[in-house]
Amino acid sequence: MLKKILLVGLLIISLVSCQEKKSEDKTLYIYNWAEYIPTEVYDQFEKETGIKIVEDTYSTNEELFTKLKAGGDGYDLVIPSADYYEIMMKENMLEKLDKSKISTFKNINGEILNKLQEFDPNNDYGIPYVINPTVIAINTKYVHDYPTDFTIFEREDLRGRMTLLDDMREVMTAALAMDGNLQTTKEESAIAKAAERVKAWKKNIAKFDSESFGKGFATGEFWVVHGYIDNISREIDDEMKENTKFILPTTGAVACIDSFVLLKTAPHKDAAHKFIEFIHRPEIYAIIADYLNCPSINVPAEELMKTEPEFTIEEINKAQILRDIYDTLEIQNKYWQEIML
Repeated sequence: MLKKILLVGLLIISLVSCQEKKSEDKTLYIYNWAEYIPTEVYDQFEKETGIKIVEDTYSTNEELFTKLKAGGDGYDLVIPSADYYEIMMKENMLEKLDKSKISTFKNINGEILNKLQEFDPNNDYGIPYVINPTVIAINTKYVHDYPTDFTIFEREDLRGRMTLLDDMREVMTAALAMDGNLQTTKEESAIAKAAERVKAWKKNIAKFDSESFGKGFATGEFWVVHGYIDNISREIDDEMKENTKFILPTTGAVACIDSFVLLKTAPHKDAAHKFIEFIHRPEIYAIIADYLNCPSINVPAEELMKTEPEFTIEEINKAQILRDIYDTLEIQNKYWQEIML
């Protein structure tokens, strides 16, 4: 009798465990940039798979990294830029992806994969989502003659009408490049010179801003903003688009490759693989590229896009892709803190 009771008990525990696992497999937690994946994409994935998406958002890579390092467990997928993807790999925070579960991996542009192979030789730990250039947006209604690089921020006549990203990596990389230096330079004199250049820009900008530059540009408060095309495009109407020029700087251009990475602590790894596979279906990726106004890194999706991106992958490839600068991060940060005073 006791044996039967024990067997029944074990069966109940097993059934409960299976039900819990089944329930867990029906949820996917994503930590993401705000408004980076269209709602319709989430909705279609949920409809097809029955897997519910729960999304939290961050505004900088630093915010993402700090939260995860502080114990922000529970997320499955995050979408860092290449420099933080590299850092998270080195910190042993990422799970190796099973590409046999991502049949759409073959759709991804080989040039983009090659760039990530500089630190992840077999693309084992990340699947690229987008390549996104950092641009300078100019309101041509008010600004008529302008340079096509960061010297525009030296314009005293535009003082108080311009913003730069509140992002050390973006701004310092651009400033270093103005003197012909790479982001990875170890020469402190070069870093100090770049910081002085940024201090000169600071005199003319209204603020360093990584969150509301699109809205400020749309309202006419700012005429020149340093930022991302998708953030700005979502804020401006068709009339204003006619007066907006996006500049990919001829010197100092920076671009990010943002990628899906799977956290080692992810509780829903199967659902995460399904979502990445779904994202790179051509008809789905075309929706994303149109929404973000960016070139398609998914080759077959190019033919399905309804809009013409501002810049081609070939043009963006001329920009520096942000990388981990572990050798000089502390030095750059020291000078950045001086700039922020």
